[in-house]
Amino acid sequence: MLTIKRKTALVVGATSLVGKELVKLLIASNEYEKVIVWVRRSLGINHKKLQEKHINFEKLESYEIQQDVAHVYCCLGTTINKAGSKEAFQRVDLTYPLLLARKAKLAGVLQFIVISAMGASKDSKVFYSRTKGEMEEALQNLDLPGLHIIRPSLLLGKREEFRIGEGLAAMFTAIVPFLFTGVLKKYKPIPAEMVAYAMYRVANQEITGNYIYESDRLFTLNKE
Repeated sequence: MLTIKRKTALVVGATSLVGKELVKLLIASNEYEKVIVWVRRSLGINHKKLQEKHINFEKLESYEIQQDVAHVYCCLGTTINKAGSKEAFQRVDLTYPLLLARKAKLAGVLQFIVISAMGASKDSKVFYSRTKGEMEEALQNLDLPGLHIIRPSLLLGKREEFRIGEGLAAMFTAIVPFLFTGVLKKYKPIPAEMVAYAMYRVANQEITGNYIYESDRLFTLNKE
């Protein structure tokens, strides 16, 4: 277990579904004196702990992480449809998290928490899952002090854009919740706020090493 005297968090991807829930949680927590967010546009939140830094993600390599940051929460992610191409998707879901992690290591960040996806594998035949798997492997090879890879199932929550798959999943879960038990438990759609809380929990355990949390474990962390 690591001993921490500084308690500043950096959230990248703060306008995402999980990112927004995470920021609200962190600024309300007594664990952090300051919460920095790197964003393209303002979150519209006025809080004494919150510091917004507007950045150009196309020039992410030109930004540096402050030396007082103890935890970095990476909530970056998109879809191929939204990104416009496979190359653009890889930039957001692979290149940016890896670049951010390298910066975190140079800045002495103690805990790096990143959202991946259920089924992530570098050997997957599915492009999305393969990209996530490549991201996970690259991060694990960086030898970060503490790396926590979060693999949620389908996310539930109010997005700015409607995603039919998530809408149908929410309806299905409400109708037949009893199906998601046993080996199917990890496939149960999960609310964004529960993912955010699990990320917060694992970061503040202050443990070293590489860890992967499947979606069913995220539910458990919300109950502990």
